[in-house]
Amino acid sequence: MTSLGDWVFGRVDATRVWRDLADARVNYSVDEVSRPSWNIDVHRAPLPAERPGPPVPGGPWEQACRLVRDYEFSPPELVRALYDPAAPLLGRDMLLEARFHGMHFYCGVRVTEVVDETRDGTDRVWGWAYETLEGHLERGQVAYTVVKRQDTGEVLFVVTCHSQGAPTLDRITFLGWRLFGRRVQLRFYRRCADRLRLFVEAALRGERPLPGPRATTGRLVCAPSDAGTRRFDALAIHRVAPA
Repeated sequence: MTSLGDWVFGRVDATRVWRDLADARVNYSVDEVSRPSWNIDVHRAPLPAERPGPPVPGGPWEQACRLVRDYEFSPPELVRALYDPAAPLLGRDMLLEARFHGMHFYCGVRVTEVVDETRDGTDRVWGWAYETLEGHLERGQVAYTVVKRQDTGEVLFVVTCHSQGAPTLDRITFLGWRLFGRRVQLRFYRRCADRLRLFVEAALRGERPLPGPRATTGRLVCAPSDAGTRRFDALAIHRVAPA
């Protein structure tokens, strides 16, 4: 019988694949990261501002932090995630479903850093970063942070990333990634920022409650909460740990 977890993630037993991530290792070393063989990116996007000073309770910075914590900013047409919300954020394993031109790739990442600090005496920063695990399409790290510049009230969503395609991809997947992967990656960054800004603006206007991850099966949730199946999802090519 097909479980709800299978329904959310197409034909793949996503719960079993997620469970197997516990034995996977990060698939690169920071010492390898250098241009030009690696993409090194920093993307900053403005969010609704606050008055200067510490973050306002219930204000844009806090609203954005909650959305970032739950991975609600991810565009579901590109990337979805399965994870255990009861697990500590640091060390959390996440199974990502990357949707790419009629193919669904299931790849693991692990949260290896949580940031909660004030920088340079003015910037209040919260966020987290994950690194890619064995079998992922890519190698590298992505960090998602929400920054409030307390001297001006400016609030920013900042994505920093270093990445490259995994050298162990098969020939067909590698060719597809070389042709389209970078374009999709940059589109993902833009869509993340757009979604986060729209959700924060809507929450501040009181037009809709903040979304939250929805349960799949057992203790796992699927994020973002507006991720749903599409008519032709069952026809897509599904691949687990393509690298």
